[in-house]
Amino acid sequence: MKVTATALPDVRLIEPRVFGDERGFFFESWNARAFAAAGLPATFVQDNHSRSARGVLRGLHYQIEHAQGKLVRVTAGVVFDVVVDLRRSSPTFGRSFGLMLSAANWRMLWVPPGFAHGFLALSDNAEFLYKTTDYWYPEHERTLLWNDPALGIDWPLSGAPILTAKDAAGTPLAAADVYP
Repeated sequence: MKVTATALPDVRLIEPRVFGDERGFFFESWNARAFAAAGLPATFVQDNHSRSARGVLRGLHYQIEHAQGKLVRVTAGVVFDVVVDLRRSSPTFGRSFGLMLSAANWRMLWVPPGFAHGFLALSDNAEFLYKTTDYWYPEHERTLLWNDPALGIDWPLSGAPILTAKDAAGTPLAAADVYP
């Protein structure tokens, strides 16, 4: 696998080696040894799978306690995936980074603990899988306001996104609970 730093140095783009022939394809979506060799050791405790229709925006979510690292990928369709650094001590605090993830480009993203995460479905349907390093604790979940101008996220929207009430009522960065 190829691991590349992004504009947020602790967030990594992961491009697996895909082996394909007339029968189909094969690739390792996660390998503990390869991950550790790339400097990204993680023990995952939960796998999540969501399906979203075009225009659904999920996020920007994080847990203020039991912060989760996430290994994210798309298995059907296309999403615009976004992370925001919420570590006050980080030189990239408050900065965001976004990129396209799709079933066709095979890309995965490592989102370390301390970041908010979200995505916008750009295809008719998008299936999104992610492994987490800690369990979901709803009492510790927080939602950062997806369209806070302070974040500077250029969502590729054509019209208003489809949001849950929780996501529509997210907290702006200036008032959000953040990490030390």
